[in-house]
Amino acid sequence: MKRLLVAAFAALLAASSAGAADVRPAVVYDLGGKFDKSFNEGVYNGAVKFRTDTGIEFREFEVQTDSQRVQVLRNFARRGLDPILSVGFQYASALGKVAPEFPETRFAIIDAVVDHPNVQSIVFREHEGSFIVGILAAMAATGGKIGFVGGMDVPLIRRFACGYVLGARHARPGIQVFQNMTGTTGAAWNDPVKGGELAKSQFDRGAEVVYHAAGSTGLGVLQAAADSGRLGIGVDSNQNHLHPGHVLTSMLKRVDVAAYDVFDSARRDTWQSGVRVLGLKENGVGWALDEYNEALVTSAMKAAANEAARQIVAGEIKVHDYVTEGDCPAK
Repeated sequence: MKRLLVAAFAALLAASSAGAADVRPAVVYDLGGKFDKSFNEGVYNGAVKFRTDTGIEFREFEVQTDSQRVQVLRNFARRGLDPILSVGFQYASALGKVAPEFPETRFAIIDAVVDHPNVQSIVFREHEGSFIVGILAAMAATGGKIGFVGGMDVPLIRRFACGYVLGARHARPGIQVFQNMTGTTGAAWNDPVKGGELAKSQFDRGAEVVYHAAGSTGLGVLQAAADSGRLGIGVDSNQNHLHPGHVLTSMLKRVDVAAYDVFDSARRDTWQSGVRVLGLKENGVGWALDEYNEALVTSAMKAAANEAARQIVAGEIKVHDYVTEGDCPAK
């Protein structure tokens, strides 16, 4: 009997090892680099956690130009990497070309929908998380003026901006919200100097809090807030620690969890194609409260944020979605 149990355990271990060996995950990051302390880095952190938990290595690549997107996806697929995670909506066209060429390879993309049977599309309700940090910004700004700096001027980033404006108005009707986008090309994600300049111009006009959704460009926004003695709001990853006392909060977009789930579901053979939508209800978005910003968030602010989140999850508040519903309501 003992010999049978040992043999069964050895067979189970071998099967488990074989299954793990079949998973060869890869990540292709968006412009701005994997250490942008925001969007890309959140994905990187999720991939690292997967490696730590499972011992399975992952391959990665940081594109420098848009033309590299198709090349790296095709190269990784040819080398047998699977699943392959594309980070950012700008991979949609490239993935639409490559996925049909490798029908046995599992692909995933964050922030876009690519309709192929071997693609998982992961999108977030960023407007819901932005609504919450808009409430916090409005309650922190005693003078009634706040700001927003976006990266590339695309509907996705307008979704962040609209949610933020609506949350601010919810907390403080009549509040003034300055808005600037950094540019119209991929370079807009990696220009912290311009991000700082745009934020400074908003602070000079009286903004007390500026929220960014701009990748590496947003690092300049947060630096400008610290330099001006004002407040910034981080995005995607928790950026509270970058300038303690000057980052009011960060709008968390759990791309780290999404990345981990893509890899781990493939490992467990539960991976599915189709569209995943992650909002407040699914803990896909939220806001950060920790030792770096707890002195900035009053009990009233925390209560207001939590109540609004509850109402959104319950369907009592519906936050306008710029991407699917068009221009943000004027009032």
